[in-house]
Order: sequence, then C-alpha cells, then structure tokens
Amino acid sequence: MCGIVGVWGGLVDKQVVIEASCRRIHHRGPDSNGYWADEPAGLALGHVRLAIQDLTEAGHQPMTSACGRYVLVLNGEIYNHLDLRKRLDDQGRAPAWRGHSDTETVLAGFVAWGVHETLQAATGMFALALWDRQTRRLVLARDRMGEKPLYMGYAGSNFVFASELKALVGIPGFNKDIDRRALSLLMRHNYIPAPFSIYRGIGKLEPGTWLELSEQDLQRRSVPDAKIWWSALQVSQYAQESPLAFESDLQAVDALEAVLGQAVRGQMISDVELGAFLSGGVDSSMVVALMQKHNAQAVRTFSIGFDDPAFNEAEYAKAVAAHLGTLHTELYVSAADALDVVPSLPELYDEPFADSSQIPTALVTRMTRQHVTVALSGDGGDELFGGYSRYVRAQQWWNRRQAVPAGLRGPLAAVARAGVGILAPGHRRDQLDKLSEVLGAAHEGEFYRQFVSYWKDPAQVVIGAELPSTPFDAPSRLGLFERMMLLDALTYLPDDILVKVDRAAMAASLETRVPMLDHHVFEFAQRLPSSYKRRGGQGKWLLRQVLYRHVPAHMIDRPKKGFSVPMAAWLRGPLKDWGAALLDPVRLKREGLFHAEPIVQKWSEHQSGKRNWSTHLWGVLMTQAWLDGTAESDTRPL
Repeated sequence: MCGIVGVWGGLVDKQVVIEASCRRIHHRGPDSNGYWADEPAGLALGHVRLAIQDLTEAGHQPMTSACGRYVLVLNGEIYNHLDLRKRLDDQGRAPAWRGHSDTETVLAGFVAWGVHETLQAATGMFALALWDRQTRRLVLARDRMGEKPLYMGYAGSNFVFASELKALVGIPGFNKDIDRRALSLLMRHNYIPAPFSIYRGIGKLEPGTWLELSEQDLQRRSVPDAKIWWSALQVSQYAQESPLAFESDLQAVDALEAVLGQAVRGQMISDVELGAFLSGGVDSSMVVALMQKHNAQAVRTFSIGFDDPAFNEAEYAKAVAAHLGTLHTELYVSAADALDVVPSLPELYDEPFADSSQIPTALVTRMTRQHVTVALSGDGGDELFGGYSRYVRAQQWWNRRQAVPAGLRGPLAAVARAGVGILAPGHRRDQLDKLSEVLGAAHEGEFYRQFVSYWKDPAQVVIGAELPSTPFDAPSRLGLFERMMLLDALTYLPDDILVKVDRAAMAASLETRVPMLDHHVFEFAQRLPSSYKRRGGQGKWLLRQVLYRHVPAHMIDRPKKGFSVPMAAWLRGPLKDWGAALLDPVRLKREGLFHAEPIVQKWSEHQSGKRNWSTHLWGVLMTQAWLDGTAESDTRPL
C-alpha cells in the first residue's frame, strides 16, 4: 500500500512541490519516498511506500520498465501477479526480473500486453499512473470496485493527481472553490460520490475506468472521458441473462465456499505480518474462518469493544476467535476514547465525510497497526448478498405502494406530506414522510435514493444547491431487492465504506484488503438467484450456510448492532458545546454555504429529544469542522 502524486505542466520547482506533497501523505507510505521526472516533457511523479511485497530496493517506485519507455507509480496490491509473471514467462515476453514485487509484474504487463489487457488480467486493488516517455501520454487507472482512491484535475495550467486531496491543495494554482454539487450530494448521502470532490475542478476517477491524457489535452486544460475497462453495472446486466443454476443447495454452498476461499487465499500474499478485523458478525467471521482454514498458524484477529453494551460486539468476536483458534487481540474503549478521535476527522478524511462509524474504524485500525501491517476486512458482504435490514424495510414500503392504484398515489402523497393522520391513525410524522416519499417516487431507483437520503431535498439546506444525476436515476430491469444491492455496490460501497476504511487505515499506515470484493466473488454474487441471498426472512442466506461449516449458528445468528457509536446522545451531551459553536447561525450565514434556519431547527428539536436528527446534523458538522481545518491549513507551510 502506498500513496502516489504527480504534476504535469510548466510548474517550476516540481521536485520541491512533489516532495512537499509526499510529506502530506507520508502516512500512506512511511517506509520510503521516490521521485522521478521527465524534464523535457514537464512531468514529475512522486511515491511514498508502505512495503508489503518485496521489501528490497527492487520494489522502489517510481519504477521504470526494463525497456526504459514506461514509468509507473502504483498504490495497491495485485494479488495474482505471480500468475501474470508465469504467463509472461511462458509467452517469452518477460523482462529479466529485478525483484518479486507486483509493481514490476504489472509494469511488464503494460509493456507486453498494453493497458486494457493488463488491467483486465489483474486481480487486485489499485490506483496507478503510467507515463509513456515515447508518446508523452499519461494513463491513470483505478481498480474494479474502487478500493483505492485517485483524485485528479488542474491546478492552474498543471494537471495534478494524487491518492489524497491533501497532497494537492498545497500545489501552486490549486483552486479551493467549493463545488455546490458535491456539497448537495454530501447532504443527501453523508459522503461525496465519484466523480465529484469537495473542490470544483478536482474529481475522482471512477472505479473500473482508465483515461489517457495527451499533450494536446494538457494544452487545452481538458480531461478526456474515462474509458470503462470493467463495469459492475455491465456485470449485473450480463448476470440477468445467465443466472447460476444448482442441482441442490449443497452444490451452491460448495460453489460459494470455493470462490470465497480462492479470494481469501489470494489476498493472504504478503512479505509482512498479516491479520484480520473480527467483529463476530457474518462477514468478518467468514473471512477469518477461511483464513484459518488455509493457514497452518493461528491467524491474528482484532476487535474493539465499547463500555456501552448497546454498541458492544466484542464478546461475540471473542467467542468466534476462540472457536476458530485465532490469536485474538481486543481493546475496550470508553466514550472519551472515541470522542478524542473527533478533532482528527477533518484532517483524516480530507473532504467532508459523515459516516459516524468512521470513529470506531479509526480506533480499530490504530490498534491493529500496533501488531500487523496488513489486515483483511469483511466489508462487501451486505451489498453482495443482501444483508442490510434496510432492504427488508424498503421492500415492505414498496409493497405497500404497489398496492395503491396508480391514480391515487399522487393525491395520497400530497396528503401524507401535509401530515394528515386520516391515512393511518397514529402514524408518526416520520412515517408519514416515508409514505409520501414512496408514493411520490417515479420508479424503484428514485424511491431507494430517497429511502437512503438524509436531507431529502438538499436545496433546503445548501445555498445554490445543484443535484447532478447519479446511478439512482438510471433505468433498470432489476426488481427492487436486486436493484438496491446493485445501487449500494455502485455508490455506498466505494464512496462511503471503502473511503472510511482506506483513510482510517492508511492514516495508521495499515493496509486493508477486502476479499468479498474480489471480482470473481462479485460476479458470482450477481449471478446468484435472489432465493440464495434472502430466504425465510434472513439475509445472506447462502453466505451463512458456508459460515455454519466453520462456526456454529448460535454464535452468529443474533440481531446486528453494527459498527456504530451513540451519536444522538453525544450531540446532546459531550459534543453539545462543540456542535453548537459549529452550527452558530451567525457563522452559517457569514460563510454562505448553508441556509441556517432548517439546521438550527433540527439542532433545537434534537436537543429537546423530540427527534433524532443526529445523521442529518453530523453531515453539516463534519463540513463545518472541515472548513475550520482548511482555514488552519491555509496558514501552514508545505
């Protein structure tokens, strides 16, 4: 795992700038830094390295190909790189290998096979930049599911890119104007989805895409359209035409265990010590069980516990660890420990990010890094195999909507918005709001967007709000259940879950890996009939059957608490003064980003205990705290 940064253009003192940018992301690669420049072309590359495979100088980046034509910086891991090496050797197209790093392998692949074929052949997580010295073309590419980040855009007349925004903001010419589209999407989802970033003119390369920038593009200050080399949406469309068929449930269980086992084994490749997060839930327990199955020694596992039993799952993780025979480490933290993380969040996440489980994620990654350099995670199981409880709730609401004649949906939605209780005596205000949303939705995608939104209409809170189209607006032939999972895989997973884990882990110089997001597992899950995902009212049915082979059902089958914190109570207690200062209406009006009235109203209602607006308020609070952090960084030298 590493961090990358690059500048292409007429900027003077590029080495000074690149080295300063690398210092800003030193946490992503504390083992070494590298710099390389093509002076005649005006391009410079920087790299900070967390050494995982080939700890010698042979793995140092930026790395030049054996033929001297290409230079590569890569952040991530290519799990099947030894297979790619063998393929190159068998074809007689391999260079004289200098070491055994995956970077050297994929660079040789680019030389032999070109960009598109090499990306298709690679199994892994990555964001990379490849410079062609001969044609003076720059290629940027990102992995299939979006595990590794890549920001890009222009700072003045220079094209710039990096693993994190903090590497770019100090580059001369960088424009810090806030993108109202990104801010509007943040208020809706509590994260900023690709291709947007909080800064106007800086975007994120989307998962499964690559782009090629020429000198003509640079002169015009344009960014060419990205090319799709792998698409979760296209995989889903193909899966509709070729669903998996099994002769028995046993055959289906065997098939899933095989594809998961292969993914887990592949992601255990490492020249440094490796472990896994373990919450005691289905997904993390599944990953750890398969790691232990394929490992001769006890796997190292890590979990954190909370003093508040309503949020504590450490006891379940401990029981699973004891059953599997792992070497388990747990850390119990107090509310004070968790609250101590809050001031560091704006710096850690670079742009406003408001999934409050970022707090325990930061704590568990810090603790894990004290023992290992790489940790496997169970993320992705809910999106692939239908595990979220919201899927059940949303389906119930949608079924109610479908039972209402089409001609009555609009009028009834208007009545619900007005809060008239004749629809169903005893309905709460939030229930009437939900009923209005589902009745007024034009299609399943629009309904689900509203269902998972916080500020339903961002224009009510963001001054000058703009709402671009997102995958929620695209037509689909999928039913609601499958569509919800796909939408989460396209949006919530890469832009919330994976961002949360990557930034928290890399801040601690810890590499995280996500076996559930191996593309073979994703493609299997997409082709899996819904009856194997949800059965008898239980989500992740088939995944559970695999897990039951390794862990007794009674250790797993319990209500899910989630990786969360008591944010509602904290905003009424220890975070009350902090929040009140950030949401001061005079300040909000002076800054000109937010309409103060609805925010102040929700803060007042939350403090009174009438409503729980913690998720809505957390998005605004993280924005305000981030603004304070950027103001401080403006005065801090590179």
